[in-house]
Amino acid sequence: MLPLNDTEQNRYSFFPIVTVLLIIANCVVFYLEIVAFEIFSNDYNFWPFFMKYATTPRLILNAQGGGALSNITAMFLHGGIVHLVGNMLPLWVFGRRLEDACGTWRFLAFYLLAGTWAHILFVLVQSDSRIPGVGASGAIFGLMGAYLLLYPGGRIRTLVFISFVPLWPRIRAIWVVLYFVGIQIIPAVEILLKKADYSVNHWAHLGGFFSAVFIFLFLRPEAFARYISDTPV
Repeated sequence: MLPLNDTEQNRYSFFPIVTVLLIIANCVVFYLEIVAFEIFSNDYNFWPFFMKYATTPRLILNAQGGGALSNITAMFLHGGIVHLVGNMLPLWVFGRRLEDACGTWRFLAFYLLAGTWAHILFVLVQSDSRIPGVGASGAIFGLMGAYLLLYPGGRIRTLVFISFVPLWPRIRAIWVVLYFVGIQIIPAVEILLKKADYSVNHWAHLGGFFSAVFIFLFLRPEAFARYISDTPV
């Protein structure tokens, strides 16, 4: 299941400038990663530099690496093109409407808060981990959770495969979001109880999702008024 676009129109603004700039920034940083890897792939200084600006729990708790700054820089680092595209698509799908409801600067603040909250939970749960956490997915899960709170009846154009046949139905947001959150639960429990190793940062995803409750602090006044009056945002 891959979300492609939100089929509803914006209410308050025309163009989601921050969402687009975040996508561009992530793509530019990924390109610089590729260039740096090609130049320094045989240099032992490359990977320590990468780990410094990723969220590496052991380094952070030992006051090493990039510290609190790495919570921000890690959101713009990705481990591959599939990782990047898999994050940028939902950033566009869910970010566009949320930026409309919040306004540019409020939306950016919420996005960074969601990503930071995701990394905090990751560090607390996996405090002994030396594996760097990278990617925008924690912030993306925050956007998904916030979208679910504001637009529970929204529909998402989604790519699905049935017997290898591609389909793109409009699926209610609640099912799309709960699907992605649901597949985090079992791995997260295994990480917590059995110290299992996964290449996916499941606790960061859950941390980002839980941060969605803060979206009400970032809404436009008119959007918040519509929400509390039980009117579509």
